[in-house]
This record gives sequence, C-alpha cells and structure tokens, in this order.
Amino acid sequence: AASQPFTQSASGTCPQKQSYSLKLDAKDGRIYNEQNFFQRAAKAGTVEKWKKWHSVPLLGIPNCVGFGLHADSYRFLVFSDLGRSLQSVLSDGLHLLREKAAFQIAIRVLDCLEYIHENEYVHGDITAENIYLNPADLTQVTLAGYGFAFRYCPGGKHVARREGSRTPHEGTVEFISLDSHKGTGPSRRSDLESLGYCLLKWLCGILPWSDELDKVKAVVEQKERYRKDVRCLLQLCFRQRSIPDALESYLEQVMALEYEEKPDYAALRQLFGKPLEKMKSSAYDSVDVRVVP
Repeated sequence: AASQPFTQSASGTCPQKQSYSLKLDAKDGRIYNEQNFFQRAAKAGTVEKWKKWHSVPLLGIPNCVGFGLHADSYRFLVFSDLGRSLQSVLSDGLHLLREKAAFQIAIRVLDCLEYIHENEYVHGDITAENIYLNPADLTQVTLAGYGFAFRYCPGGKHVARREGSRTPHEGTVEFISLDSHKGTGPSRRSDLESLGYCLLKWLCGILPWSDELDKVKAVVEQKERYRKDVRCLLQLCFRQRSIPDALESYLEQVMALEYEEKPDYAALRQLFGKPLEKMKSSAYDSVDVRVVP
C-alpha cells in the first residue's frame, strides 16, 4: 500500500553511479518522526566527529542525503545505499546466525545505540528488519528504521517514567521492551532489552512468545516473567544446546538496569568482544553470515 514505507535502490546522477535507498510513506506518518531524528541527531558531520572522538572505525548510522514531499501526500527520505536487511538474509534460507555473526552484529548495534543515546534519542524498534548488511562489503552494518525513535532526554533532562503516557505496544511486538508495551516512553534500557530478544531469536530461531504475537497480553506476561528469570528464558530457547556466557551476562545486566540508568556500553561490548577474540575475529571484520549446519 502507498502508505507503507518501502526501500528500493536507485541510481544516482553523480559520475560514480552511486546507489541510493529511497523511503516513502504518508506525509504525516512515522517517516515525519524519522526525518526529525535525522535533522536533530544524525547529521553526517556529527556522526564523523563522534567516530573520531570514540575511535570507532565504522558506525552504522544511515547517511540521509535528502528528504521532501511528493504530490503533497507523501514524504520521502533518501539515503546512501543501505544494502539488504538482515531479515531478508535470514529469510533467504539462513534462518539462524552463528554466534560469531550474532556477536559481531551485537557490538555494531551497541555502537549505534551509544551514539543515538548520547544524542538524546532511543531507537524504539530494534529488529532484523531495521539492521542492514551490504552484500558487497560485509563490514558495513547499518541500524536504520527510526520511525519509532523517541527523544528520551530533551535538553539533557531524562523524561520521567509514566505508564500510559504514550500509545502502548508501539514497535514490533515480538521484540519491544516492557516499557514500550506499557505505554512508557522507551529509555536506553529499552533498546538494549530489544537487542537481547533479537540475539535470542537469531541464535535459536524462536522466542517463548513468538507463536502468540496476536495475544499481546500473553506476550507481555511472558516478558515480565522471564525478565526476572533470565536463566529459564535461555534454557527454553537453547533447549539442549550450550548457552553462550556472553549472552547470559548481557541479558542479566540489561534486565537489571533502572529506567534512567546509563548503560556501560563498553562493558556490554566487551562481553561479546572476548569470545570474538577467541575466534580470532573482530566486530569490524566482515560479518560471518554462513549457513548454520
């Protein structure tokens, strides 16, 4: 439908024949929120300064090169080519990620989250649909899809936690945080919680509530239960397989965060970085998207 966002590649007019990704949606839809995010918090110069300041070789924040209105009914955003969504890669027969790839992507997403959190926003909808890989250069991992981005810290002052202050269940029900389910403005811990659910899904193929997404109340009840019992959640998902220590530690730390608490991003990255070192790999190498045997 015309009101739904879509992404496609288009040839640029510059001599290098550069490719772009175009996103189109209803004029007053979520794309307007996304446009505001890029204008406020994700200008190319700001991203480059942050990379240098934090000594990060790659940072997957999309480069929004233009925006505007079409036929006074639609709004569009133009990005440097985003590549292909991780979800489409998974749906093409990969289904599961190896630990190496999952941990590489986790660190790259944590880099992006630290950047946007420092710029007063949270993402609000971490899913494989919003993570992009470049098939021509698998060192490129991009976190896109800022339609649910929320300015949690306007002017440096964290919003108060108030249930029911926003529309409940905004975002992708399978992965959103409990705060989002309850209509609370998502905070930094919300994005990290969602990333944890994504990692479980990528490594195991299913979450305990994946078959009940049409019963939102049941989803919320299960997330509340397993927030207090991370070990049980992991045992359910991994069954007889060994549970990665890095993921267990990550979930334990994230589930213990307070609403306004600043996460220790470096420590969380290190949880995944240590096993990658043992694999003689880095988060900034090409992502290892081979089929799981």
